[in-house]
Amino acid sequence: MGGRGRRGRPLSGALLGDALGHFGHPELVALAAALAARPGAPAAVGPGEPVPRRAAVALVLRVNGGTPELLFVRRAEYPGDPWSGHVAFPGGREEPGDPDPWATAARETWEETGLDLRRDGALLGALDELYPRTPSLPPIVVRPHVAVLSRPGELRLSDELAAAFWVPVRRFAEPGFATTSTVRARGHALTVPSFVHEGHTIWGMTHRILLQLLERWSG
Repeated sequence: MGGRGRRGRPLSGALLGDALGHFGHPELVALAAALAARPGAPAAVGPGEPVPRRAAVALVLRVNGGTPELLFVRRAEYPGDPWSGHVAFPGGREEPGDPDPWATAARETWEETGLDLRRDGALLGALDELYPRTPSLPPIVVRPHVAVLSRPGELRLSDELAAAFWVPVRRFAEPGFATTSTVRARGHALTVPSFVHEGHTIWGMTHRILLQLLERWSG
């Protein structure tokens, strides 16, 4: 990806039109417009709260057989990791060499999945930041970014991931696909809103980020 996208800003105007016209889809054009009209808002951090670490994730879209699909990953099981085994979007914590949150999301996506969003994709925009306030998690603010692949990419998963899978975006609008699930977290059984795709339960922060995307997708 070139031009403004390399500096962490979405492509815009003629650049975005050329990019989406080359490898895009009408729904992605509408999504890009919705993201531009409503840029992601920063998380509010109160004056008495600890300074949170920063992290970023990538909502990676592709067009497969004319159908937009969204990439999810399932994290490997590690003792003491609060996101161990969860379904998530590629991403991770900001590192000192990252110039901006988009750089964090693109770097982490490359390291975890082998997909090079800077070379083979375009940044469409960002969603609202999330600041989960729960005792089991360290203070952290997560910035979600929405990107689209310009060409097919081979997934090469790092040992941080147990699986990766694509879900057609239209599935999330199917009757009955939105559901509730019982999950275990921090030693407790929780009943949570979710989507379940081929045995993978999408819940928690990933579910909240996904709902933001679907809201903009539907206009």
